[in-house]
Amino acid sequence: MKIGYLITKPGLGGAQSHVLGLIEAIREKHRVVLATGNEGWLTQQARSLDIPVTCIRSLANPVHPIRDARACGEIKDWLRKESPDILHIHSSKAGVLGRIASRAVGIPAVFTAHGWAFAGGTTWKRKLLAGPSEWIAARLGGDIICVSQYDYDLALKYHVAARASLNRIWNGLADVSARAKPGSASTPLMIMVARFSFQKDHATLLRALSKIDDLRWRLLLVGEGPLLMDTQALATDLGLEESVEFLASRNDIPELLAQADVYVLASKYEGLPISIIEAMRAGLPVVASSVGGVSELVNGETGILVPRRNPTALGEALRKLLNNPDLAASMGDSGRSRYEEDFKSDGMVRKTVDVYLNNIVPERTITSEFRG
Repeated sequence: MKIGYLITKPGLGGAQSHVLGLIEAIREKHRVVLATGNEGWLTQQARSLDIPVTCIRSLANPVHPIRDARACGEIKDWLRKESPDILHIHSSKAGVLGRIASRAVGIPAVFTAHGWAFAGGTTWKRKLLAGPSEWIAARLGGDIICVSQYDYDLALKYHVAARASLNRIWNGLADVSARAKPGSASTPLMIMVARFSFQKDHATLLRALSKIDDLRWRLLLVGEGPLLMDTQALATDLGLEESVEFLASRNDIPELLAQADVYVLASKYEGLPISIIEAMRAGLPVVASSVGGVSELVNGETGILVPRRNPTALGEALRKLLNNPDLAASMGDSGRSRYEEDFKSDGMVRKTVDVYLNNIVPERTITSEFRG
């Protein structure tokens, strides 16, 4: 097959890591091309693998009717030029425009929802726009892949698409050798890998840690984004600047995780976070907001769930692990076992390719296991 991948933004993030993982695995047997809205981390990684990359400059957020119409035309031109057997689309803006373009040129498409924009925790403006646009885009045809059971059930609840076109395929990651030893450090190290944006809740994490002033700890915050400076200012205001280190986007995430004792992810909404799977792969216990599909990863054995935007509950969960190295080590072991069982990349890739084939050859029926 020749497979086209389309995503709005190429900057380092969960959806982009997911696309790169698919490309790395699938290029061994199939031809792959990629299109994004501009240059960034994903385009750099793809070019290093000799994957042809096209930048569709008009493909950008927010909604802009004239620019979006231009982007749709550019996507159609790209599809006609590359003529892939199937188009796999990621992210909301690309999801709508890509399905319009693929329908116009007669190329089958599938769409992966990395968390619905109308899920709990998003802004009312996003919900107001996302529901109708996702409903319309789904009527253009093609299967939808949900990365969590939560998103699969949400799509059914809001009648986004028929059950027959929905698939639940958990994110998967290739294994690495780096392993953490949680509970072994004299000064426990926590880490959160996340973009500084509205979706992630660094502010609640810092407020939670400001209440743990009787324990020694360190925190690494890895990532970039529009709220970085605000978060740095808050850390200073709370008197945490000596304990919190801000790192930019990094290419050595497995090695950083291997140095840590606890992984934490404070969020307002999620799909199925790649960063938590990375932490489980490393053998780290996880403390995370109970949003989206996070409960499908963090279940009391692999870590601790807390209500979103609740600094008190988050602080108590972190204190529990910081005070109990044996519990941290046990949860880390459980997380590693869970990764090996359910979240390796080969299973994700196999199921995704099966969805491709089902859409290229519509009479082919995939097993119910993939349907959620």
